[in-house]
Amino acid sequence: MDPRDTPGYRLHRALSNLNSTDIEQLDGPDRKRIAEATTLLEQVELLTRPSASEETDATVDS
Repeated sequence: MDPRDTPGYRLHRALSNLNSTDIEQLDGPDRKRIAEATTLLEQVELLTRPSASEETDATVDS
């Protein structure tokens, strides 16, 4: 099975690429954008993990 066909592959690659970026060479606004994108991708990754629904204590009010 090709690993690129697994759920979350592109999300993982994007997060990995952002984490490997040398932010010391970027200016302030670009650093902020990288930090925000990394945070958002980490949050999405937590929500899309197969076991995420089992690990959370969150409740949904109807």
